[in-house]
Amino acid sequence: MPVLKQATIRDAQTVSGATLHTGNNVTLTIKPGAPNSGYIFKRLDLSDEPTIAAHIDNVKQVERATTLGEGGVKVHTVEHLLSALRGFGIDNAVIELDANEPPIGDGSASIYVEALEKAGRVEQDVPVLTYHVREPIHIEGKDGAFISAWPSDNFEVNCTNANHTGKHTQYLHWNLDKGDYAKEISKARTFVFYEEVEPLMEKGLIKGGSLENAIVIRGDAILSREPLRYEDEFVRHKILDIVGDLTLFPARLKARIVAAKPGHALNVELARAIYKQYRHYVSQQMPVENIPTGESGLDINEIMKILPHRYPFLLVDRILKFDGEFKAVGQKAVTINEPFFQGHFPGHPVMPGVLQVEAMAQVASILMLKAAGQGGRIGYFMSADKIKFRKPVLPGDTLIIQVELTKARGKIGRATGQCLVKNEVVSEGDLTFAMIDT
Repeated sequence: MPVLKQATIRDAQTVSGATLHTGNNVTLTIKPGAPNSGYIFKRLDLSDEPTIAAHIDNVKQVERATTLGEGGVKVHTVEHLLSALRGFGIDNAVIELDANEPPIGDGSASIYVEALEKAGRVEQDVPVLTYHVREPIHIEGKDGAFISAWPSDNFEVNCTNANHTGKHTQYLHWNLDKGDYAKEISKARTFVFYEEVEPLMEKGLIKGGSLENAIVIRGDAILSREPLRYEDEFVRHKILDIVGDLTLFPARLKARIVAAKPGHALNVELARAIYKQYRHYVSQQMPVENIPTGESGLDINEIMKILPHRYPFLLVDRILKFDGEFKAVGQKAVTINEPFFQGHFPGHPVMPGVLQVEAMAQVASILMLKAAGQGGRIGYFMSADKIKFRKPVLPGDTLIIQVELTKARGKIGRATGQCLVKNEVVSEGDLTFAMIDT
């Protein structure tokens, strides 16, 4: 069977228009992206032109739209564009925009599908990263809403749209891998109930909303500038949003999604749960080797050529193996001679958890610096998230440090890591760091 390759667009394409929630005018350009880079938003309206990766860890808000952010920089209402990119089979793209929200177009993904069709699609010489959901995942919402992911060889969605009025209930089963996204899903427009409009406006949302870019439901009446494009347009738009929100998981999914009354909050929660399952699966697939062979590992002298750390803060003795450019397994022998045992704790020596996190960061820095060929720089912590300490690490233990880079762009790196002793996880977490010249 031929290996499925990643893809980006061939030519840059620009679209302009009003935004839905903020009401701004925006010009957005979709450009080719490098292999393994995913979808990167770039805010040209800000002086330093910051970037935000379309990743589940960067979701900041999910009310009526999906908002991404890093630091104080945000991009609102990304789901329609992301849905079009995934539906068109694009894995990597840079999205430049001069406002904080993409244009809404007519409330569907058509504006982006038309741009992508003009741009063309080109394969990249890198295999697609695909994840098959291993075990069922179920997320419950309010008022009977739920969304689940089940193992499947395709990405398919069984969706029921229902609402508080008991009217306009619709159901559709749709298969992304076998369907025609442009024809069957992309033209479905966003919709809102009449009684929701005023509360949304009071919250500062839908400032750019109109019957030109949304359908308004008022009882039995459907208010729109044109007739419904599909008899079941509402459920098709729900599927459009599901496809877009699940692109925040950093791989193409193979799963059967079953949803009733879904929304962005449920979609994103499912993406986060799948990512957690994926990380656990990956950690189990990284075999630990006790002795490096050939060029697969690094000894301490090679490590010190890459890292500037020295005693007593060099917390990696050797790299046991590299698995491609983005994964590594390191080792730290924990002995009673460690200086921190003098005070942590006298009579009951335990390796500080913060030093286990530092060991993960050092392995991640080795990955990033080795790939860039820029040894001697320092990885400064920006954040440490979802840190968990499960068991104490004692003198005599051998700490095995497993790290995967999930982002390595410019000076910013993000990684997930685990420390293990005797094949049992003792600590884990997500790390973000900046590479600074010494």
